[in-house]
Parts: sequence; structure tokens; C-alpha cells
Amino acid sequence: MFGTSDFWTKQTHHLDKMTMGQLVRAYFRYYAIQAYLAIAAVCILIASFTVTAVVPNLLAIGSTLILFPLVWYILHRWVLHGTWLAKSPLTAATWKRVHYDHHMDPHNLQVLFGALHTTLPPIALITMPIGYGLDGIGGLCVAFATGCLMAAANEFVHCIQHLSIKPGNDALKTMKLRHMAHHFHDEDGNYGITDFTWDRIFGTLYDRKDRPEKSPYVFNLGYDAAMAARYPWVAELSGGVDERHPKHRRPPKGYDELAADADAPAGQD
Repeated sequence: MFGTSDFWTKQTHHLDKMTMGQLVRAYFRYYAIQAYLAIAAVCILIASFTVTAVVPNLLAIGSTLILFPLVWYILHRWVLHGTWLAKSPLTAATWKRVHYDHHMDPHNLQVLFGALHTTLPPIALITMPIGYGLDGIGGLCVAFATGCLMAAANEFVHCIQHLSIKPGNDALKTMKLRHMAHHFHDEDGNYGITDFTWDRIFGTLYDRKDRPEKSPYVFNLGYDAAMAARYPWVAELSGGVDERHPKHRRPPKGYDELAADADAPAGQD
């Protein structure tokens, strides 16, 4: 059943100490990934009986491929990296779960994956109206399935970027360098995961050499002790404000049954 496995509830999983094989096993056992794939399969099945023409559905797929990275960029830059969610007791827990925790411990697989209640609504809002407008129920299902498959693919590439490996593929290598800079050097930029087109358009694409100074907020997103004094809800849920490097906030070695005997990737401090 989704979300009930001891694999996820009684173990921790840190990508910088996992192999690709361990990641693949963990990936397919996560409830959100299972849900994306199951929803996509059901939508494809329904679409096979309801689509009326090829071209409108190709347009639905193409529109989703373009809009998904744009909406992700907007949400990532102005919502997930906006501390305004931390300033209300109604939204502090959501912000902590969907992004603060990920930056505080970037390789922790439990908080890397998006929670379904925060990811499915945007996917549906992006895809369903366009798909329905192009080809009714069939188009809606095609577009929604495309969005769910893109979310699953995005999550897998995101995981690979946090593995302690150097990708052999040049495109993946570039994605990893940009994403690691976002997490370990300056969080104000490189908001894409698999597609950095919108970073380029909005001027937020950068290489480390272009920004010699490391951001003081790269791990806490600006939620420091001073902010916690005014808006305490995230700190209360986190057991305080811990300003140490993520590698110093890990459980003792041996706690994670999946942990490989390897050090954190070099050059990420």
C-alpha cells in the first residue's frame, strides 16, 4: 500500500551514501512515484478509448512539455524560496516540508521527493484545462498523464543529481553542477532541475565562478535565528534552528541500512 512501507517509515535514506541500484529500488518504492505512474497508466487507458484526433493530443503533450518547466521555475523561485510561507502558522509546516528541509539536508531522500498534496494540484491545473480544451476527456487524460510522467522523470533526475557519482552523460553532468551550486553555493539561481531554459530567460542561470562569494542562506533559505525569533513555527517543528553544515546534522554511521561506506561528494561544502 502507498506510504505504509517500513522501508520509508523506519529507515533514513541519504543519496550521497547510496548506489544507483539502491536509488532505483528506493525510487520505485516511494508512494508519490507509484502514484504518478499509476495515475499516468489509468489516464493513458482512458485516453485510448476517448481521444478523437492525433494532432490535438500532440499539442496537449507539447504544451505540457513547455509549461511544466515554467511553472516549476515560478513555484521554485517565488514560492519555495520565498520565506513568506514561513511567516504564518497556517503555511509554515508546508514550507518546511516541501523545501526548507530539503535545503537543510539536500541529500535526504525522504524530503527530496515532493508530497502529492503539493504536486498533483499544480500538475492538474497546468495540464487539464489545456488538454480538455484541445480534445475533451481524451485530451485531458493525455495531458495529465504527460504531466505525471514528467514529474516522475524530474524526481529521478533530481535524485541522480544528489548521488555521490559523476554522471558520464554531459547533459546530466551539467545539470548536476548547476543543481549542486544551487544547494551548496548560492540558492538564488539555477532553479531548474532538468530544464534551465527559464533560468536563462530570467537571468538566474549561473556558474560558481561567476559568484565567488558563497551565500549565507544557501542551507536555511534565510530562515535564521533572527527570523525564527519573530516567526517561530518552523523552528518549533524542527527542534530549533541548526546552522551547521548538513553533513554535521546526520544520524550516526550505520543508522541507515542502505548507507554505503562512502564519503560525501567532494567540493560541495
